[in-house]
Amino acid sequence: MSHKISSARAEQLHEFEKKIHYEFQDLSLLDIALTHSSYANEQGPGHKYNERLEFLGDSVLGFITADAFFNNFHDMPEGKLTKLRAATVCEKSCYEFALEIDEGDYILLGHGEEKNGGRTRVSILADAFEAVIAAIYLDGGIEPAREFVLHFVMTAVEKHTVSFKDYKTTLQEVIQENPEEELTYVLVGESGPDHDKRFEVEVHLNSNVIGSGIGRTKKHAEQEAAKKALELMGL
Repeated sequence: MSHKISSARAEQLHEFEKKIHYEFQDLSLLDIALTHSSYANEQGPGHKYNERLEFLGDSVLGFITADAFFNNFHDMPEGKLTKLRAATVCEKSCYEFALEIDEGDYILLGHGEEKNGGRTRVSILADAFEAVIAAIYLDGGIEPAREFVLHFVMTAVEKHTVSFKDYKTTLQEVIQENPEEELTYVLVGESGPDHDKRFEVEVHLNSNVIGSGIGRTKKHAEQEAAKKALELMGL
């Protein structure tokens, strides 16, 4: 059976596309991704909902995240990579990512689920977020899915500096051996749109630049600058 979308629903979905910075060729994929089983059950047999997409999205999310961590955190052993991925793609994280894009406002729910607060339920939002990943993947391939996922995942890792090597602390410990030396981090530039900012930071030892770094957050740029400074020192 063909998937029909009302003009009001299509307008709502186009609004959501702007939030996720992706425009669908097949809007029905997004509609299904944002349809809960409780709504489909009320519509009668054959109405599609997001559980199959969620199944696929979970794997796409896991692969993209594993690939990014493998290529970005070269010194991190397998055990830590596994823990970092698990913490970053867990239900709670997906729920928080969903909140960032107001996903709950766009999900179709059955009357009972609506009354019971389904629009803010952790499992419903997290599952729908994974379904949206799958919808983007099916509609545009791995690259737009990667771009969508990494915006959330890498920002989350950088904001919480989850499990990644703390180069700033290491550098500070090295410099403290000479009390007269002073380390400062200076923001020297930022670029990109609000949803995908890049910050450039220099680390100064007294008045000399000893490293610079670029990151999605100031904290991550500082870590990159400290890493470069340690490399310069041969550490």
